[in-house]
Order: sequence, then C-alpha cells, then structure tokens
Amino acid sequence: MTATAAESSAHPSGPLLDRARGLVDALLRTSVQEMPPRTRLVCGYQLGWWEADGSARSAGAGKALRPALVLAAAGAFTGDMAAAGPAAAAVELVHNFSLLHDDVLDRDETRRHRPTAWKAFGTADAILAGDAMLALAPQVLASHDHPMLAQAVRRLGICVAELCEGQHLDCAFEQRTEVGIADCLEMAAGKTGALLGLSCALGALAAGAPETTVRAMDEFGRRLGLAFQLVDDLLGIWGDPAVTGKPAGADLQVRKKSLPVVAALAGGTEPARRLRALYTLCRPLTTAEVTQAGDLVAQAGGRTWAQEQAEHCTAAALEILDHSLPPGGDSTELRALAALITRRKL
Repeated sequence: MTATAAESSAHPSGPLLDRARGLVDALLRTSVQEMPPRTRLVCGYQLGWWEADGSARSAGAGKALRPALVLAAAGAFTGDMAAAGPAAAAVELVHNFSLLHDDVLDRDETRRHRPTAWKAFGTADAILAGDAMLALAPQVLASHDHPMLAQAVRRLGICVAELCEGQHLDCAFEQRTEVGIADCLEMAAGKTGALLGLSCALGALAAGAPETTVRAMDEFGRRLGLAFQLVDDLLGIWGDPAVTGKPAGADLQVRKKSLPVVAALAGGTEPARRLRALYTLCRPLTTAEVTQAGDLVAQAGGRTWAQEQAEHCTAAALEILDHSLPPGGDSTELRALAALITRRKL
C-alpha cells in the first residue's frame, strides 16, 4: 500500500525514490526484455511499464522503497550509490516475486489501483512470472563484479526462504481460530522484515562495510520492516482507498488476522468479544459489519497498540543506525525513508 505521488514528491526522500525507480527500471528493462514474450508481458505489467494488452502506461509501479533503502545504505557509508544499482534491482525483483505470489494466495483482485496480475492474466501465468523474477534476481545481482558478491547472493537466498516461511505462517493463520501477538510478529518478521533487512545489508555490502556493520544494517532494516508492517496493517483497516488502491476495510472484509486485530482480540474486553463474534461468522461480512469491526478494533485498543509499536520499532531501528555508521557517515536519506515508512497517512 503506497502513498500518493504528491506525498512522495513532497517528502525529503522524494528525489532518492525517483532516482531508485529510474535506476532500477533501466536495469530491469534490459533483463526482462530477454524473457519469453508471455512472461515478459506479465512481468512488465507487474512492474507498471504497460497494460495487459502491452500498450504503454504512463504511471509506474510502487515507490521503489526497497531499492531506495539499498542506495541509501550504500550512500551512508561511501556517499557513492552507483555500485549498489544491481543489488537495488535484485531486491525489487524479489519484492515483486513475493507480491505476485501473495496476490494469488490471498486472492487479492486489485493492487496499485488496477487488477492484480492473476486477475489480468490468470493464476498460472502470474505464478510463473513470479518464478521468473525470482530466478532473475541473482543474475542481476551478479551482473556487477564485486568482492562481496558471494555473500550478497547467500543473503538473498536466505531472505527468500524467510519470505516463504512468513507467507506460510500468514496462510496458516487463516485456518486457526487463535493467533497470538508473538505468532503475528514472527510472521511479520519473515514476510516484511526480512526483505527490508536484506535491502539495507546489500547496500552496506556494496559499500564495502565490514560484516559486523552489515549485520547491524540488516537488523536496522528488520526493525524498520516491522514498523512498516504495523503501519500497513493500520492502512488495511483505516486507509483511504484513493491512497491504498484497495477497498476500505479490505483486511477486515476477508477477516485477516493482522497485528491490530490480533492485539485487539488479546485484550479480553467486551469490544474484543464482539469483534471475535464477527470474525467467526460463517458468511461474508456486510459493509456495515466491516465498519463495525474497524470500530471494535479501535475500541479494544488494537489501533493504539499498533501505532505505539510502530513508533517503538522505528525508534529502535534509528538507535541501531546511529551505532552502525562510521565517523562521517551520513544517515540523512535512511532517516528520511524511515519517516516515509512510518508516517504514511491513514
């Protein structure tokens, strides 16, 4: 779920986001162009380059937040972001692989204000395009010779395994009547935190940072990733459809056990009891019931808890960042991206 273009351009990190998008698109267009025609069509649609019929599209995909984190992490250590371009493109491929598969698993029909790839091309083509993107990621990463390349590829592989485990847990929650906060946090750590951690770690690797610093940057990204997921879950309940690209209360409509909902249910209050009753109904929720569920999550403390946790995770991430940079390191862009992640409008 993304902020509007106006919000992004007005934000201090706007120029970096634009640079990341331009750099990544240039690298990926060359690689995607070599794919078989059908796969190329689906991948380009997912990346926002064209419509389902192959006609040009003026609007792009997301904000390129993860590639921007790669570039910002590299720039924080050396001031030079150019060497991190292949890593930024690889991260964007892994991200879109996960989105393609997630949309199929969750049966989400819209993303970024238009039909998801599986709705536009069918389930099989969407899954195969995701597989192709995942296969392309290490190839793009290896397109630039770097002394830390082997370590970067190893980290990418570990991250993908974590992403898959996080998605497995997310799917498993749908079949469970009880999900604890610790379970939900573990899922978010894999599904969201791992990739933001990889982004920051790859940027540090591209800049030649020592292993201890790379690990610290990975942890910085993971903490930031948890804050991102908390805000994303808030947007999934109370976000403006014009901003999120999804219907109001989309997560409640499918009775997703997101972090604010799980926190609300854990309270044992009267609003929590009523929320549980709605979540266990054996039929689709009405529009009025979706609105009621959102009110109950807030009354049971889920909204406040998620907002406070997001702020706590961001503060913890920034503290790690402060202790990770060498003398003379510049954390300006990383801090701006952290603010963008946690201050998206509801």
